[in-house]
Amino acid sequence: MLKYINNKNFNQLPKTPGVYFFTVGGMSDIPPIYIGKAVNIQSRVKNHFSQPSYRDNLFINKVDKIGFFETGSEIEALILEANLIKKYHPKFNVVWRDDKNYFFVAIAQNSQKIPYVYITHQPSLKIVNCKLKISYIGPFVGGMALKNALKFLRKAFPFYTSSKHPKNKCTWCHLGLCPGPNPNLKEYRKNIKKLILILQGKKDNVLSSLRKEMNNFSKKNKFEEAGKIRDTILDLQQVMAHSEVIEKSKIINPLSKIECYDISNIQGKFATGSMVAFINGKPYKNSYRKFKIRLGDKPNDIAMLKEILIRRFNHKDWKYPEVILIDGGKAQLNMAIETKNYFKNPKIKNLKIISIAKGKQELFIDGQPNPIPLKDLSRETQNLILQLDDEAHRFAVTYHKKLRKKELLH
Repeated sequence: MLKYINNKNFNQLPKTPGVYFFTVGGMSDIPPIYIGKAVNIQSRVKNHFSQPSYRDNLFINKVDKIGFFETGSEIEALILEANLIKKYHPKFNVVWRDDKNYFFVAIAQNSQKIPYVYITHQPSLKIVNCKLKISYIGPFVGGMALKNALKFLRKAFPFYTSSKHPKNKCTWCHLGLCPGPNPNLKEYRKNIKKLILILQGKKDNVLSSLRKEMNNFSKKNKFEEAGKIRDTILDLQQVMAHSEVIEKSKIINPLSKIECYDISNIQGKFATGSMVAFINGKPYKNSYRKFKIRLGDKPNDIAMLKEILIRRFNHKDWKYPEVILIDGGKAQLNMAIETKNYFKNPKIKNLKIISIAKGKQELFIDGQPNPIPLKDLSRETQNLILQLDDEAHRFAVTYHKKLRKKELLH
């Protein structure tokens, strides 16, 4: 059910998954200018106002009414966002400004009229063969979130992802995610229709239909068939209730300012630190800074990093970023969080901190208990994080070599 908060009192927002939207004009019947999905509605909306990105700054000061829908899961939030964007065409959504940032689920048929499912960009930009009867569901914001949602939904409704299937069982068949080389086409087509309804936000209709089918089989003493449908119902309920699909695609916003830090030293000697900054996904060299570590000659990267962060945070004249990326694992992340919490400045306290452990290729994220594998992120986000880390390392090593050379000359 649609609800509103009063006077931007963010504490009235729920800490649950859902969809939020911003309007201008103060009336509830005015179309929204921006729609978004969130794992935690309160946290995400607060972030728009406390740490506005470049895109947020285009409209955030105009917002005078905030509405929201709570959902039972992240998948439902993803689907609801798509349906609301399709309905309202909000002016400031990326989806309507850049066709590379939104996606559709395509349902196509091969020459034998067997459906298969795949993800595509804006269908109006593609040449469509009408004989194939391709239908599109969307738009969805963020390809990785949509990919994760389909991966989970495939457990309840196995489907093909290409027009041809090998004569023998494929890997997906053994995982129970593919109908196999000889499917029951009648049942398969029924499952595809149910999948379409789910993606259109009609989960309750699907569950009701499945329960009817189960009861009909039970009345006819077809208990094996009834049991299969019961399992499908349980799978669907579990997927819709517990699947995490949003957060991994929202770790950082490339349209924001991100700073990355690294340390370079030889057993503590000639220790240097670097700070590089990216804005809108590109290096912003005017904000690069180098540090000569004042700590003793002991090899303690965590203590050195702490020194750099304290010195950086004390520079109020350097514009603070939205995100800080540091090199290291859980220990480095915890140190960085403790360090920022020493400061009373809300711009520092609201910083998002992430730490990259390159050995295991995973990220530790402020506020999340478990690391996220880099491979689970979108290609754009992976590339940005690795580029930031490489640039910080390069800048630190360059300064470290300069200090060593200077010492040798003396």
